Order: sequence, then structure tokens, then C-alpha cells
Amino acid sequence: MKSKLKKEAKEKHFRVAVFGSARIKKNGLEYKLIYKLAKMVAAENIDIVTGGGQGLMAAASSGHHAGRKNRKVHSIGLNIKLPMEQKFNGHLDIKKEFSRFSERLDNFMQLSNAVVVAPGGVGTMLEFFYTWQLVQVKHICDIPVILLGEMWLDLLKWIRKWPLENGLIDKKDFNLLFFAKNPEDAMKIIKLTHEEYKKGGKNICLNIKKYKIT
Repeated sequence: MKSKLKKEAKEKHFRVAVFGSARIKKNGLEYKLIYKLAKMVAAENIDIVTGGGQGLMAAASSGHHAGRKNRKVHSIGLNIKLPMEQKFNGHLDIKKEFSRFSERLDNFMQLSNAVVVAPGGVGTMLEFFYTWQLVQVKHICDIPVILLGEMWLDLLKWIRKWPLENGLIDKKDFNLLFFAKNPEDAMKIIKLTHEEYKKGGKNICLNIKKYKIT
């Protein structure tokens, strides 16, 4: 599996990472929203990268399979070994399991051209803040960090009121974040980013080249 992931990483594919809770039950509102978004992503021939587990990760992977027009797009799962034995879902084309969160996060960063942060807990917030930090300090490309769902509105208000107003972050740091109320809003941002990616040229930044993993 390691060699398969490395081979995939070298391919010039546009990929969207979806972070979200493993605790969301199938057919819940959030599950349906992520399923719909992933279906739209697949229809644009865009790869998807998730944690590979259950809940919203399974919603993203299964939705991606349902929306495909061909077999050239992939659903990639980067799982983590946990005491409760989080298992891979059944809709992954490429998968790898990690024993350390840091290594797993680095692989997410190297593979992703856009990030969607769906509702989630501590793990999801870790993924969100890790991505935001790396974009802020330009360790990775200026990729959109999309917060999907009303859950994030209070957090955005808090960031604006405390870190931003107290000068702990700059306005440009806050502007790296995008809020999407629904899958359609998120997809607009993804499509705009994908169009820029397809144009190519020397100004296109690729995380696979910028964020080297030893």
C-alpha cells in the first residue's frame, strides 16, 4: 500500500481533502451533505482524500464512488491506528494506515489542493488548525481552507473577536478561511481553485513539490 500511495502522490491529480467526524451516523443531515459534496467532486473528475474511516469519511468516499463518470478518479483513505480500532470503510481505491497523527497529517498536506472541514471533534479541529497554520507560514501552497456547516460560525466569530481584534493574527491570516453554508457553496470555491490548477503555468503551486515528506 505504501508504494501505491507514493505512486499516486506523484500523479498530477487535483485532490480535495475532507476532514470530519467518524461519529456521524449514516443518513444523518451532515452525512447527506458530505455525500452530496463528494458526489459533486467526483463529477468534476477530482480525487478525494479522507481519513478512510467511518462517519463523514465514509460519506465522502461512498458519495465519490456514486458520482464518478470514469475510473480515472480516486478515493484515498489515510487511516490512523486508534485504541478503538478505527476501520477502513469499503469505498477506497488507495489506502494506508498510520501509527502517528503527525505522519498522517503530513501526507494529507502533501496530497491536497483544497481542504473541506466538515463537522467534527478534536481530530477534525487538529486537521483544520494544522492546515491553517501551514498555509499561514507558507509551508504549503495557498490552498482554500473551507469550513462547511453552521457549526463553524461561532468559531469564526471567536477568532475574529479575540485573536484578530487583539492582534494575535493578521487580517490576511483570517482571510485564508472560507465559510460554506452548504455543498454548493463549497463546490464553487473548489471549482474556481480547480480551474486555476488546470491552467498550469509557473504560478501554480503544487503541495506535492513544496511540502516534501522524508
